Amino acid sequence: MSMDSAVEAITAKVSGGSGIGATVKFDCGDDGVVFIDGNATPPTVSTENADADCTVKCDKDVLDSLIAGDLDPTAAFMQGKIKVEGDMGVAMKLSSIL
Repeated sequence: MSMDSAVEAITAKVSGGSGIGATVKFDCGDDGVVFIDGNATPPTVSTENADADCTVKCDKDVLDSLIAGDLDPTAAFMQGKIKVEGDMGVAMKLSSIL
């Protein structure tokens, strides 16, 4: 899945309102980023590399698995597949959209 496809998939998940109330960035290194602005109405999703309240660092394949629902966000964190920087409370809310 390309980053644009990831943006489309996440946009579909947050289109009814993310409930996050913050900004989140999935940083996949050289593969790119996905930025969610949960403060906007409706929430917006892009590949903009902007500052976020919470940054989740992971490999692109891990992000794809999270989006597909094949990997639980909490399990991914506990297994070290994702690293969280910033507001951990915001990261906890991500399970409602992934």
